[in-house]
Amino acid sequence: MSGKIRVEIDLAVCTGHGRCYDLAPNVFTDDERGYGQVIASEIESERLKEAQSAAGTCPERAILLTTMADEES
Repeated sequence: MSGKIRVEIDLAVCTGHGRCYDLAPNVFTDDERGYGQVIASEIESERLKEAQSAAGTCPERAILLTTMADEES
């Protein structure tokens, strides 16, 4: 993936384990109930490894990473 990546958390699936913000604090944070929140919905490719690590360890697979086409960014 190159360019910008869209990051989303499916809040209907997230149960608040907190692995996302523990593993990728530059991409995710937590809300007042401990559920993951995306800091910025678009990240540069430099943050991709962090985001992939979080997505890969999310027990609910609630983290979605999508490459954005040039005309979208």
